[in-house]
Amino acid sequence: MDRSPAALYLEDVVNQFRVYKGLAERALAQVRDEDLFVTLDPESNSLAMLIQHMAGNLISRWTDFLTTDGEKPDRDRDSEFETRDGTTRAALLARWEEGWRRLFEALAGLTEEDLTRTVLIRAEPHSVVRAIDRQLTHQAYHAGQIVFLAKHLASDHWNNLSVPRGKTREFNAEMLARAGRQ
Repeated sequence: MDRSPAALYLEDVVNQFRVYKGLAERALAQVRDEDLFVTLDPESNSLAMLIQHMAGNLISRWTDFLTTDGEKPDRDRDSEFETRDGTTRAALLARWEEGWRRLFEALAGLTEEDLTRTVLIRAEPHSVVRAIDRQLTHQAYHAGQIVFLAKHLASDHWNNLSVPRGKTREFNAEMLARAGRQ
């Protein structure tokens, strides 16, 4: 059965969000709890700040996605870049999961027809497709920051999350073999 481009898009964006969520989580799993709060310099974000910001953004954007402005009046974005004493990994990850839950629930509720609707983000009109793409690039951007910082902090204990340097030929041969093309 052929599926419409809109159906394929909705399926693909969910998969892409899951990729970036998983990438960030595999990176976070490699750092110690105390490393979550390390900044490289006064202007840099810690892993905890990135988690808080990504979660806060998801919660704001995807709560009542089709019916309210994506920048909710009760969101305190600036506080996402501060960590309170006593903040724990468990609390950070609970907020993280809440944000992602809201995203995935909202995406699951969208229809193909919804893609042509208009939503607001900070009073700026966005097509639903544009709002989704904006969120996907935002999450990818910060997931990359999480991987970079976690890799730095884990240092010699880091387990590679993609194709290791010097292993591209082996990886490509394995992929082709799996596909029955070698």
